[in-house]
Amino acid sequence: MNLREHLKDKKRVVIKVGTSSLTHPETGMMDLIKLEKLVRELSDLHNQGKEVILVSSGAIAVGRKTIGMKERPRKLELKQACASIGQARLMMIYQKLFMEYNQIASQILMTKNTFINGENRINARNTFETLLSLGAIPIVNENDTISTYEIRFGDNDTLSAIVTALVEADLLILLSDIDGLFTDDPNRNPNAEFIEYVDHIDRDLEKMAKGAASDLGTGGMSTKLHAAQIATASGAEMIIANGRDMGVIHRIMGGEPIGTLFKSNRTEDFYLIDYLEED
Repeated sequence: MNLREHLKDKKRVVIKVGTSSLTHPETGMMDLIKLEKLVRELSDLHNQGKEVILVSSGAIAVGRKTIGMKERPRKLELKQACASIGQARLMMIYQKLFMEYNQIASQILMTKNTFINGENRINARNTFETLLSLGAIPIVNENDTISTYEIRFGDNDTLSAIVTALVEADLLILLSDIDGLFTDDPNRNPNAEFIEYVDHIDRDLEKMAKGAASDLGTGGMSTKLHAAQIATASGAEMIIANGRDMGVIHRIMGGEPIGTLFKSNRTEDFYLIDYLEED
């Protein structure tokens, strides 16, 4: 039995792309070929009749390169300034590319208060539902420009899982710089074994996760497992895969055995606010 055959039938899909998947590792500059291919993949999913939400990192990285800053900023005010500059430029690129494929892109910037506050949470869900009904592809990021704690929210892994739960999506795809979940860090341990399928997340699995951050991104495997806990408990399935080639998206949706698949484990008493209070 092909455990992934049913992925073809997923209707509402959230795709998270990390900073390392959008930039050249040598320079930290935007990889425009990857961006173009990402937009083409998402546009084709939309043309298939699927509802698509993109959670995109990269604002701080784009902003810092725009102003000529060589290293990732450490001061909060510098992070926020870079995010302000970078978010505008990133959306300009996305809008241009999506327009070439006759797609409507929208921007949604969120803070933790968006989810904690009950009225805001309902309003956010209604906005997503309306945008999707209009045929738009929402592009989501944290509102790093005004937020203080959101920049340390665990990259956009957790945000993408929360969005998945909020809109009751069927599938969350996390694209990062790693092929999936391993028993240990494959960059340090050549004997680390790849885990293709996770039926449920237990304590032993949590211990495997080691939060290794890079110069560009901030989310390690521990944040991805936390994202998996939220997404699967809300009723969605989740896949961690390598974003080196954006063509991986249609291959995943076609049921190919790529990345680590986390099985949906819908929790009857699932309440999103419980997962926010853990952070």
